[in-house]
Amino acid sequence: MDLRQFLMCLFLCTVFALSKPTEKKDRVHHEPQLSDKVHNDAQSFDYDHDAFLGAEEAKTFDQLTPEESKERLGMIVDKIDADKDGFVTEGELKSWIKHAQKKYIYDNVENQWQEFDMNQDGLISWDEYRNVTYGTYLDDPDPDDGFNYKQMMVRDERRFKMADKDGDLIATKEEFTAFLHPEEYDYMKDIVVQETMEDIDKNADGFIDLEEYIGDMYSHDGKADEPEWVKTEREQFVEFRDKNRDGKMDKEETKDWILPSDYDHAEAEARHLVYESDQNKDGKLTKEEIVDKYDLFVGSQATDFGEALVRHDEF
Repeated sequence: MDLRQFLMCLFLCTVFALSKPTEKKDRVHHEPQLSDKVHNDAQSFDYDHDAFLGAEEAKTFDQLTPEESKERLGMIVDKIDADKDGFVTEGELKSWIKHAQKKYIYDNVENQWQEFDMNQDGLISWDEYRNVTYGTYLDDPDPDDGFNYKQMMVRDERRFKMADKDGDLIATKEEFTAFLHPEEYDYMKDIVVQETMEDIDKNADGFIDLEEYIGDMYSHDGKADEPEWVKTEREQFVEFRDKNRDGKMDKEETKDWILPSDYDHAEAEARHLVYESDQNKDGKLTKEEIVDKYDLFVGSQATDFGEALVRHDEF
């Protein structure tokens, strides 16, 4: 798959996943779990390790000696302390955990960065993105693959401008990440909702009615009866999606549907880590407090977990 094909796929799959006609298409963006491990510190700290480092990075610490693990943890603490005041707050820990959990997103951006930063200045302008993505295809009135590139470019430009906070049409790496993955950024949520509504709102009246809602998830082949989940979705639309009971979803109702206010796992884990490590109970952590409780934050080759639990219980 060449870059252009990849980007077309990315465009089509950003806010929804393609599915078979009888399978449910899910547009809802849920916060993923921090780990597939059970969160039970009486048994192990594996959940905390995955949450703090990300599952893949956590595995690398399991191969280190306790001394190596502490040394690397100390370097991580320096990164977490964003304002460099010598303390790690719950907010800073929460931001770090969210970043660690989204590593696959940042890796994706890194993999694409060189393709777009054509002048190698560490930034990506709208012109660079447009030229790499669309190039001469905009001059083709009847492309073989059936894509409407001009329409797609207009939509991309709108999203690029939304991601570009300072309005200079030049994206930093963080802004470019927001452009490629808008569902991950609070200030991009309106564009996610707008694009979703445009995809589903076939009659372009600015709302999503029941048939448009169902039609986006399920394509009736005219023969088979509707699956049971389709009937359930009809009930969900009437009872929960259409909050004002006017027979259609507006922008706010669509936002509540696709971007629900989920339980904030990162915030809960940050609070847990501070509570367990804050020896003087001042509500924030020093590097010494974190490294002293290194077994809670990261793994190592240490096998005496019982001794670690004794230290854990002392606090």
